[in-house]
Amino acid sequence: MPRPRLAVLVVAGVISALAATLTGCSSTVSLETAPHADDPACAEVTVRLPGQLAGQSRRWTDAQATGAWGDPASVLLTCGVEPPGPTTMPCQSVNGVDWIIDDTDAPRYRVTTFGRTPAVEVYLDNKVVSSADVLDALSTIVSLLPADGSKCTSPSG
Repeated sequence: MPRPRLAVLVVAGVISALAATLTGCSSTVSLETAPHADDPACAEVTVRLPGQLAGQSRRWTDAQATGAWGDPASVLLTCGVEPPGPTTMPCQSVNGVDWIIDDTDAPRYRVTTFGRTPAVEVYLDNKVVSSADVLDALSTIVSLLPADGSKCTSPSG
């Protein structure tokens, strides 16, 4: 009987090692839930988030209506943030979605939807991912959020 017991121990050891390896590959990204994350529109967005974004793999997050890509995370998405009001920050329209661009910490950018309720906020590291690729991919999904009629305008015009 020593052989079956040894086989069980070996198999159990292999399973434990495999489980430790799989869970150690990529930890959960800790994010904060936005005030309006429970809005059903955020659910419509988050269920459509891609497994790959700008060449980065999606990771688990610990907050409702969020997404993260890359290891370490180079793109973070939160749905349900307060919609921003008028601003003098640059704004860009991508696939019908207006994004306010905060380049204060460039090459790390914070971009927030404008004219969508609830709003979506994305942090991205432009050293790792192309902001154009990220916004192009996410705008199609974010366009599902209700538009409130507000549009980006140029501060000069």
